[in-house]
Amino acid sequence: MTVSLDDVKNLREATGASMMACKKALEEVDGDLQKAIDTLRKKGELKAAEKADRTTGQGVIYSYVHTNKKVGAMVQLACETDFVAKNDQFIELASDIAMQVVAANPKALNPEDISDEFIAREKDIWTEQLKNEGKPADKIAMILENKEKKAREEFALMKQAFIKDPEKNIEGLVKDAVMKLGENIKVVKFARFEV
Repeated sequence: MTVSLDDVKNLREATGASMMACKKALEEVDGDLQKAIDTLRKKGELKAAEKADRTTGQGVIYSYVHTNKKVGAMVQLACETDFVAKNDQFIELASDIAMQVVAANPKALNPEDISDEFIAREKDIWTEQLKNEGKPADKIAMILENKEKKAREEFALMKQAFIKDPEKNIEGLVKDAVMKLGENIKVVKFARFEV
């Protein structure tokens, strides 16, 4: 069953779970909102959403340098307690995210953080490409809107497909860690360096 975007948004507002988790839950129960909430509860998605507002005053700064010594990254990963910050699973998460930054070269943490200047430059390029392909002017605006949405997700670290498991994105990876470790975990910031 195909679910509407409005149903997904309503479920997200009611639960705080991710858009993808809400969509999957609604599809599993043929669009029934209450059953979708129950499905999310069973999967533990609501527990992760409930922890999202908790203060993250601890964490680590983790760095990764690729074997060629030409590219590296630093990631600040935050959690609630020093106990979790020293946990091997937490450190592994920081390592995985730093490797992701090196491999996928994100421009920002979230889609809304992608700079308008970057999008404007890309839109100029896309517009010329579409004109050269002979696309009608009335369709170009719609195509540009879709391309912008896709680009924002492609260049946002939290929405990127995880390099070790493309079935998950980084946001999902962090949520899995929240569920396993029982604390709120946030990627605070990152930096990528290249020679």
